[in-house]
Amino acid sequence: MPERNYAVFRLLPLASLLLAACSVRTLSSLAKSQTSPEWRSHQQSVSTITRYQTHGAFAYFSQEKKVYARFNWQQTSADRYRLILTNPLGSTEMDLNVQPGVVQLVNNQGKRYISDDPEVMIQKLAGMSIPLKDLCQWMLGLPGNATDFTFDASGYLHQVNYSYNGQLWTVTYQGYHDDTVP
Repeated sequence: MPERNYAVFRLLPLASLLLAACSVRTLSSLAKSQTSPEWRSHQQSVSTITRYQTHGAFAYFSQEKKVYARFNWQQTSADRYRLILTNPLGSTEMDLNVQPGVVQLVNNQGKRYISDDPEVMIQKLAGMSIPLKDLCQWMLGLPGNATDFTFDASGYLHQVNYSYNGQLWTVTYQGYHDDTVP
């Protein structure tokens, strides 16, 4: 199948410059646990969210490829979302639209692909194994299926480590907005 080797993303040298600008918090500020009232309160408030939009940076490193992209995630219901990945210059590399029973992906050349499983589709077309169901949870500050995670001093997730299809995924939260109630 010729699509398998198709590269959905183009890595630009600018990615290393942008990644170097990330801030890192020290682990000494981590103190809370899964039983803390702050964590339980956070968990309850964000578990009810079904509609949101967020954006950020995405880095994927494997032995075969290194990808950096900006993402825009639009969750419109519990089982409907859209994920747009753009390169550092702002050009759309992938537009993934997920609805119950049908997934549509449009690549950077405008070619459309239809499937019923977004993770399998991305694996076949981009050669990347991405845990999208967990990603939905991580965007809300929840650990998803991960069992290895730490909290910050406020009782929110600080870092999530998750093994998926033989790859280690690490999510580090740089901070939270306490002035917004879900």
